[in-house]
Amino acid sequence: MQNVFIINAHQPWPFSKGKLNRTMAEKATTHLQNKGYHIQTTTMQDAYDAEKEIEKHLWADALILQSPCNWMGVPWTFKKYMDEVYTAGMDGRLCAGDGRSREDKSKQYGSGGTLTGKKYLLSITYNAPLEAFDNPDQAFFGGRGVDDLFWPLHLNFKFFGMMPLKTFACYDVLKNPDVENDFVRFDAHLDQLFPSIG
Repeated sequence: MQNVFIINAHQPWPFSKGKLNRTMAEKATTHLQNKGYHIQTTTMQDAYDAEKEIEKHLWADALILQSPCNWMGVPWTFKKYMDEVYTAGMDGRLCAGDGRSREDKSKQYGSGGTLTGKKYLLSITYNAPLEAFDNPDQAFFGGRGVDDLFWPLHLNFKFFGMMPLKTFACYDVLKNPDVENDFVRFDAHLDQLFPSIG
């Protein structure tokens, strides 16, 4: 992997201006550039062109999605991005439809992805504490983890044939933040997944 596409999906709100997600995206950019990677970026707060965004996906060996968890999913601006960019890419560039064929009944739904060999990393910031996940004694998530919560997003990337890298998460970022430690953990996570190439 040499080319990395970083998307900052944050949508600012009065209680959450987006500084942490912006900083995480910037840290990933600098960290990986220093290791010899080529980087392209997109943020939901800037105008984008669907055709150029498809080209970024085709160019990249790996994609990093930096996003807050908003109402148990991605912000609406990134959902809009997916609707616009990913629908446009269903012409064979990102996927060849859903993969099925009237002529070949053996082909399964979701097998039409054309980005095979490419990887993606979810880096998510949560208001929920770490203890809320993977713990059957916690009533709200009922023992489910962060990847369970973002399973639909994993399926979106799987639809294109991409493979997941280990998810990264920052927890309790509004009521009990530990940002400096989060940055240290994030650097170590990137080091584990992206070895130096320069």
